[in-house]
Amino acid sequence: MWLAGVDGCPAGWVAALAPAAGPSAPRLLVVPRFADLFALPEAPAVVAVDMPIGLPDRVGHGGRGPESLVRPLLGERQSSVFSVPSRAAVYAGDYSAACAAALATSDPPRRVSKQCFCLFPKIRELDALLRGRPDLAGRVFEAHPEVAFWRLNGERALDRPKKVKGRPWPEGPARREGLLRAAGFGDGAFRPPPPGAGPDDVLDALATLTVALRIARGEARSFPDPPGRDGENLPVAIWT
Repeated sequence: MWLAGVDGCPAGWVAALAPAAGPSAPRLLVVPRFADLFALPEAPAVVAVDMPIGLPDRVGHGGRGPESLVRPLLGERQSSVFSVPSRAAVYAGDYSAACAAALATSDPPRRVSKQCFCLFPKIRELDALLRGRPDLAGRVFEAHPEVAFWRLNGERALDRPKKVKGRPWPEGPARREGLLRAAGFGDGAFRPPPPGAGPDDVLDALATLTVALRIARGEARSFPDPPGRDGENLPVAIWT
């Protein structure tokens, strides 16, 4: 049985694939569409992805339940967890329309951040796939790299970001690589990234792969526990 950790990247999606027996030498690759993962020879049985799954009709303070639950775990890294707006906002045609929809479906009213808006095409892609392929809903799980690193770090928040003012900060990636090595990843996991993905994308895919491994072993936790459901019956939870 194969597992995958996945992160969005400029060329589509970067995936780290490994057998359930262990992640020492994962296969790293980029696919243009998320659905392409399931056409690979490995056909991963469990996929943990750094992308929201399950879109609310209305949003309260702090976003969906999962965001509100995991932010306090992350200390100075709380800002890495975006507030996911309503389904209407995610499917709006442009930024102005998305902000208008978000304001109308949030309490207190809240606009959409530009950073979150840039994720909307991938959120829609994943949402449409899971609604159209109910068989995948039990194989694809939402994860968050910083929450994954929190767990790898003994459930302690990391105080070193990967970037400072948009520039790489070596201490941050080095600390995360150390945690991944301690979790069983070998040198092969840290080779140059495949074309179309950056080093940060690969680190995040490897982090989400650790979540897929725990899910397969029955050792993962969800926030909330049990997961909620959105209006399309998709699960709403961040796994770690």
